[in-house]
Amino acid sequence: IRQVITFYCTHCHSDQIVKSWLKKPSPCRRSRTLLPAQDGDVLELDEIWSFVGKKEQARWTVMCQRTRQIVAFVIGDRGEATCWQLWEQIPTEYKGCHNYSDF
Repeated sequence: IRQVITFYCTHCHSDQIVKSWLKKPSPCRRSRTLLPAQDGDVLELDEIWSFVGKKEQARWTVMCQRTRQIVAFVIGDRGEATCWQLWEQIPTEYKGCHNYSDF
C-alpha cells in the first residue's frame, strides 16, 4: 500500500484522495484474503509517515509477523481516539495475539 500511495501522491499530487480511500477500510475484502490467526501469532504495531504533502497524520498498521499481512490500519494522530480506531479494525481472532510496538 505504501508504494501505491507514494507513487500516486507523487505523480498526481492528490494525497487527500488517497487518504479518503484509506480511511474507509473494507472488512469484507480484507477478510477474504487475511489468513486465520494461529496460536503463537505476534502482531507488530507501527506508524508509517508520508513525506509527501503534510506530516499531520501517520498511517498506523498492525502486521502479523508470521504471515507478514497487514491485519488492520488506520490514519490518525498519536491520540487515544486513533488507538481505539485501530483496535476496532483488528479482527476478533487476532485480538488475543501478543503484540509489540516501538512506540
